Amino acid sequence: MRAVVQHAFGGPDVLRVEEVPRPVPLPTEVLVRVHAAGINPVDWKTRAGGGMAGVLGEPPFTLGWDVSGVVEEVGFGVTTLGPGDEVYGMPWFPRAAGGYAEYVTAPARQFARKPSSVGHEQAAAVPLAALTAWQALVDTAGVRPGQRVLVHAAAGGVGHFAVQFAKHLGAHVTGTASRPRHDWLTALGADELIDYTAVRFEDAAEDIDVVIDLVGDAHDSTGTRSLDVLRPGGLLVAVPAGVSPELQQAARSRNLRTSPFLVEPDGPALARIARLIDSGEVSAEVEDVHPLEQAARAHTRGETGRTRGKLVLRVSS
Repeated sequence: MRAVVQHAFGGPDVLRVEEVPRPVPLPTEVLVRVHAAGINPVDWKTRAGGGMAGVLGEPPFTLGWDVSGVVEEVGFGVTTLGPGDEVYGMPWFPRAAGGYAEYVTAPARQFARKPSSVGHEQAAAVPLAALTAWQALVDTAGVRPGQRVLVHAAAGGVGHFAVQFAKHLGAHVTGTASRPRHDWLTALGADELIDYTAVRFEDAAEDIDVVIDLVGDAHDSTGTRSLDVLRPGGLLVAVPAGVSPELQQAARSRNLRTSPFLVEPDGPALARIARLIDSGEVSAEVEDVHPLEQAARAHTRGETGRTRGKLVLRVSS
């Protein structure tokens, strides 16, 4: 099968399409023919030696955790899926899944049936970003109707799902995004938007119950500054880089809470998300689709940090 393989850490040019052996499903696993694979920031961070490189180890390896495709074969014991089923998932994260390839294998229960209302390319944009937003809001923060939620980087892959899920949960949703994204985010359900290029967000937001920080302290101390907008007892969910001892101490001194976060494979949550997509309540934004052979070009574009929603690789028709 064709797969994007890297033999060294480095820039996008280390990504090369090669012929590799097709995997075989073990008991409780399924073999999925991948039609499309989503691209996420963790992909290019790992490619360069950061991200999940410590989990994957030294190259060679194949990146990619977002996949949408069709079940080709099932291993012994699989009862939830069968050959021909259209599925999507985020298999194995943070271990290697090899999503930038024509086939992947993973436990059947790490997949869910693909939303029937969208094609594979749009479905492939969903799993990692949507599960991050869903688990942060539902499982970690326990967002309730009437609460006030602030989403940083609201126009990004995770951010645009977080806006929609927070609204679905009944929250008042504020997002930070550049001005050209405001009309789109309002249509997705944002109640207030802050142009972070024109104003400090802590001067425009207050009495927030939950901050979903998708930026982190590495950029303009976004995490630490977010403490200024939380009401007493409020929660900062720090997604990209976790919670430093300094940030944790600063929060505790002000009667605020912090939580590090890392997304997990979650087939049942993906099934719930698929129903929200099929009902029209939630949509997945795909800015562009690249053929598998242009994985390096897609990474170059993604690293600009200016994409709206997600980038996707077309693997097979």
